[in-house]
Amino acid sequence: MQKQLTLSVSPEMAADENLLKQCVRDELGLKTDSVLTVKLRKRSVDSRSRKIRVNLSIEVFIDEVPDPVNFPYPYRDADPTNSVAIIGAGPAGLFAALKLLEHGIRPVIFERGKDVRARRRDLASINKEHVVNPESNYCFGEGGAGTYSDGKLYTRSNKRGDVQEILNVFIAHGASEEIAIDAHPHIGTNKLPAIIVKMRETILRHGGEIHFNAKLTDFQIKNKIVEGIDVFHLEKNQTILYSFKQIIVATGHSARDIYELFQSKNLKLEAKPFALGVRIEHPQSVIDSAQYHCNTIVELNKIRQYLPAASYSLAHQFNGRGVYSFCMCPGGIIAPCATAQDEVVTNGWSPSRRNNPFANSGMVVAVGESDFAPFSKARELSGLRFQQLVEQKAWEAGGKTQTAPAQRLIDFINKKTSSDLPQCSYQPGITSVQLNEVLGNELTRALREGLSVFGKKMRSYLTNEAVLVATESRTSTPVRIPRDPQTLMHIDAEGLYPCGEGAGYAGGIMSAAMDGQKVANAIVSLLHCG
Repeated sequence: MQKQLTLSVSPEMAADENLLKQCVRDELGLKTDSVLTVKLRKRSVDSRSRKIRVNLSIEVFIDEVPDPVNFPYPYRDADPTNSVAIIGAGPAGLFAALKLLEHGIRPVIFERGKDVRARRRDLASINKEHVVNPESNYCFGEGGAGTYSDGKLYTRSNKRGDVQEILNVFIAHGASEEIAIDAHPHIGTNKLPAIIVKMRETILRHGGEIHFNAKLTDFQIKNKIVEGIDVFHLEKNQTILYSFKQIIVATGHSARDIYELFQSKNLKLEAKPFALGVRIEHPQSVIDSAQYHCNTIVELNKIRQYLPAASYSLAHQFNGRGVYSFCMCPGGIIAPCATAQDEVVTNGWSPSRRNNPFANSGMVVAVGESDFAPFSKARELSGLRFQQLVEQKAWEAGGKTQTAPAQRLIDFINKKTSSDLPQCSYQPGITSVQLNEVLGNELTRALREGLSVFGKKMRSYLTNEAVLVATESRTSTPVRIPRDPQTLMHIDAEGLYPCGEGAGYAGGIMSAAMDGQKVANAIVSLLHCG
């Protein structure tokens, strides 16, 4: 017999299988000799009051053994005469490729960066030597920006696609089944690369192709119809022309040269609002104590036996501008995510256990048309130019290295230069700077106001043990590549499919993966493939 059950239990009970089974017996009035199997379906932590609860959706099997869970493997060997080019091997590109393989269409991926393992050397160079490889870094390379910057798998974009299908693909390629249970699923930067490798192996095994160190340099378009692409192969130092009738452009939010290419080809672009600010880092114990209502270290140590590192989400409006936390990383690390030598860009990531001593989050301010006005000559790229300027100011303020400008939180609010800085997870190092010199007065004013309000909402949030690190500027693309809502093709080029975060249709791993599938399905429908 099977039963569906929803429970709200203590953290201790949620963490102890025997206690949980006894709770289920009591709830259902079962005899003690009944054989129970309890399968978690959903789990979330509710810490809004001092009495913290864990909410569980459970499937209970009484005196029967549940069938093993088998995740679908729908991929077919590809028809080599039926190929689609995919520019970019991030989540949008990879999930588009896998969806095409379900219908026997051959994906041919061109990725400007290196494979997921080879990227590590370039990441080490940024962290230790302050050297940025413009083709292989935290943003460019197999798996995209999310591979080495956290692997969060939650989204508010349920209407864009099937979230469960995306999670199932990750699980089928080696992710823990826990990601289908937790309200805020997370793989972790230490585990995601191996999953990306397995996705690559699936694509290759079924006849797909993946070219690394292969950079798109031009589109071949005649009479507004795509005919092919020029790709520069970095290792061969050679440009090759490839003929394709369908091209998916899934290049991510940091491929600025792609926007320049679109503009040079007179392919329509649109400037779009985004957000920009800093990474804020606290000791994780400060966030845990506030969120789990702990007054002593003894209380904190006890509750942390059963609960994960705490996170937060904060938002405020100031003079029509949103100020909000973004991409919060409990137990995480601030990473250097520049894609050019003369800029400083930060992001955050967490390992799967989220067990580092710091918590960091983007803390950003909405920017828009009025901020871009000084760059109006750049037309659709005006927001991108504004973004570049702030990143270059950070580079100059940091000493023209990957050292990041920083300021203690209370000092920032009080307009005071920090005489020293706390320990920080940002490996290239931080240096004391008045951050208004980097962000400008308008954004600084909004950020000060927002942080002051957040200090009233969240106990101990305002502390000089917290540090602001500039800049968090790649929250989303400042450019949208428009597409027809029915065909999903670019409005000026038949056969060209803008896709994912870089085109302005996603905002993270999950929504990018769903958009990749959506575009692939449009191509399948066009080609009438079964």
